[in-house]
Amino acid sequence: MRQPFAITETLEKFDVVATIDGGGVSSQAGALRHGIARALCVFNLELRKALKKAGMLRRDARIKERKKYGQKGARRRFQFSKR
Repeated sequence: MRQPFAITETLEKFDVVATIDGGGVSSQAGALRHGIARALCVFNLELRKALKKAGMLRRDARIKERKKYGQKGARRRFQFSKR
């Protein structure tokens, strides 16, 4: 969580209060890290180069697949019956 602050040397300048929901502990930490990095870019555009080089601005695009109409779940299908 503190990596964006450490990279940009702004560790003592900010206080962070965040509410994160869903996923696991590692995913939540990554989401918070990404959010802090984006907020630092809005605060000072010159920090973007260092954050981008460290890979802090890369987003994980994987999301939960939606449930399809007429089926039990996202991938679950009803059992085939020949008779």
